[in-house]
Amino acid sequence: MTEAPDPEVVELATKIFDLARQGQTEPLAAYVDAGVPADLTNDRGDSLVMLAAYHGHAGTVRALLERGAEADRVNDRGQTPLAGAAFKGETEVVKALLEAGADPAAGTPSAVDTARMFDREELLELFGAQ
Repeated sequence: MTEAPDPEVVELATKIFDLARQGQTEPLAAYVDAGVPADLTNDRGDSLVMLAAYHGHAGTVRALLERGAEADRVNDRGQTPLAGAAFKGETEVVKALLEAGADPAAGTPSAVDTARMFDREELLELFGAQ
């Protein structure tokens, strides 16, 4: 029999995911520095990096990556933060992820495939995949 999660823990996790979505870099970094896993994921497998990337927060993405988050961590649907940033056309986030070693061919669909689907030529150039 599994126990229900502690409501306080759920509330804290919700707050931390919201900080990533909102690009609140300093408080989020403080939580990670205090022991929250840099690769914390929600119930859909979205990591803090995925949420920050999808919402266009390059500084937050960089801060998480500097603290050990994985650039290519896929969510439950096989998507990577790089593909999410490509979908949204977030060039600065794409650059931050590439600098951290993100693989444009990883995930389903990959960032390359996503950029092609949405005619994001500038991203295809960054990926070296014309």
